[in-house]
Formats: sequence, structure tokens, C-alpha cells
Amino acid sequence: MPQWKELLIEVEKIESKYDSSLRNPVSSSEIIKMKQTIQKKLGNIIIPESYIEFLKNVNGLDFNGLVIYGVDETLLDNKVDEEVQGFIETNEIWYENDWQKQYIFFGDSDTAWYCYDLNEGVYVELDKPSGTLIKSFDSFDSMVGNALEASLL
Repeated sequence: MPQWKELLIEVEKIESKYDSSLRNPVSSSEIIKMKQTIQKKLGNIIIPESYIEFLKNVNGLDFNGLVIYGVDETLLDNKVDEEVQGFIETNEIWYENDWQKQYIFFGDSDTAWYCYDLNEGVYVELDKPSGTLIKSFDSFDSMVGNALEASLL
């Protein structure tokens, strides 16, 4: 089991203390719509199975300054009460700067972006806003696990 699954349990415990909860998981049809829209709007980007697995557990996350992007609200089958920072719309915003187009953005915090570097083929934590490399990861799972650990400190 990826470390982030265990850390999500900790986040959920904290959220429940404040009468809040994690977002609902996304459906297979929502994943299909997301993949199709990514191809139309962002080009030939393949999102990792581990990110899809994350979305099947929780549609993004906004916890203690850490945001992991979810399926865009316009692609969801049902209306949600809480605003979701969508993967596609957020990447479109970051892509307004040409140098950022070498990354696929999966999330951010007050001080960092969590991305996949298309040129280097690695997952990275970048300083926000300079884009300086903070740390590299071999997988989406390890990157998100590291980000969640930091948010729980």
C-alpha cells in the first residue's frame, strides 16, 4: 500500500475533528472524461496510474496549505459543495509561462509545486515561484507521500 494512503487516514482523522471530511472519490466515467479533456486541452499527456488511484480514493485534497488537484468540477457527474482545484484548469494557468510547460502539475503548497518533469522523466518538488528544484522523486506515490508528510507536521 502506498504511504499516501496511510497518510490520508491521518488527514481524515484531523478533518473529522473539525466536522469535515475528505472529498468523495471519482468514478471511472469521470476519469475517462478527464483523460479525454486532457488530450484536447493539454496535448498528449499521459497521467500516471498512481494519480488515478489517488483520485479513486479522494478527488483532490486541500489540507493545511497543501493542494493536490482533482478532476475539474465541469467533468464531475454530480455537483460538489466544496471547490475543487481541477487538474486541467490549474495546468492551463501554470502553462501561461512557457518555462512551466516542461512540467505536469499535480499540486502545490504555499512554498512548492509538485510536478512531473517531462524533460527529465522524474517527479519533482519545485520552489514556488522561482521553479528551483527542491527534491526529485522516483514516483508519484513517493512525491505525494512526501508532500502529505510535510502537511501533517
